[in-house]
Amino acid sequence: MKLPCAAPLSRWFGLLVLGAAFLTGCATTPTTDPATAALLDTLIAGEHRVREHRARDAYRHPKETLQFFGIRQDMTVVEVWPGAGWYTEILAPLLRDHGQLYAALLDPAAGDYARNTVETYRSKLQLRPDLYGKVITTTLAAPPAKSEIAPPGSADLVLTFRSLHNWMMFGWEREAFAAMHAALKPGGVLGVVGHRGDPKLPQDPKAVSGYVREDEAIRIIEAAGFRLVARSEINANPRDTKNYEKGVWTLPPGFADGDQARYERIGESDRFTLKFVKADTP
Repeated sequence: MKLPCAAPLSRWFGLLVLGAAFLTGCATTPTTDPATAALLDTLIAGEHRVREHRARDAYRHPKETLQFFGIRQDMTVVEVWPGAGWYTEILAPLLRDHGQLYAALLDPAAGDYARNTVETYRSKLQLRPDLYGKVITTTLAAPPAKSEIAPPGSADLVLTFRSLHNWMMFGWEREAFAAMHAALKPGGVLGVVGHRGDPKLPQDPKAVSGYVREDEAIRIIEAAGFRLVARSEINANPRDTKNYEKGVWTLPPGFADGDQARYERIGESDRFTLKFVKADTP
């Protein structure tokens, strides 16, 4: 079911998957160069990052995750629904000089939460123009709106972190991934991290708990014109039992039921980390 590419032995399996994708006509995916890797180290340790954000590194493994997706300084990257800018703090300065970051935001017309989230994010960008001044903001909105999250065929890499369950809840996951497909160049990479559901349980089509079975995530995304080329266990957490009354938000950083000490011992959710390439037209 899972292909743990992060473990030494399983790297060979990951290489076999990538090799098979190449042999079937899929474009090879980029790899992170040493200069980009060194800059990632500097930025992840940077004092510009919010202290609470840095505290989440132990669970989110930003360097390993971005390297797995093949990040490079000269890429055009789209970050979909960046929330409070956790990854933007790394991506924007990484791409500032040689690449381009698009941030596809919530639709502020969707309600108070969306409007407040967008306003907070824009304020963050404005406070540090030296770091964030070149970020281009767009919108990923609910249908029937047609969302252009970046110019068609312009992006090398599209990234989405812990958002799939939202689109399933709203019922427009296909349209969301269609917008990502349109933004990517042929052979461009889609990187997806999501809260991994229990494979022994049926998938709730609305994903109200926040958890999505990995096989269901792959099915949804491949139906939108992508091909899976690699998986990683970088963001796995076997301590996550996935059976909380208040769903994934029970775990940090949400602590929905208030028992912080108990859930800190578990940590953040068990997550799949999936790399796709743009393949067929959706």
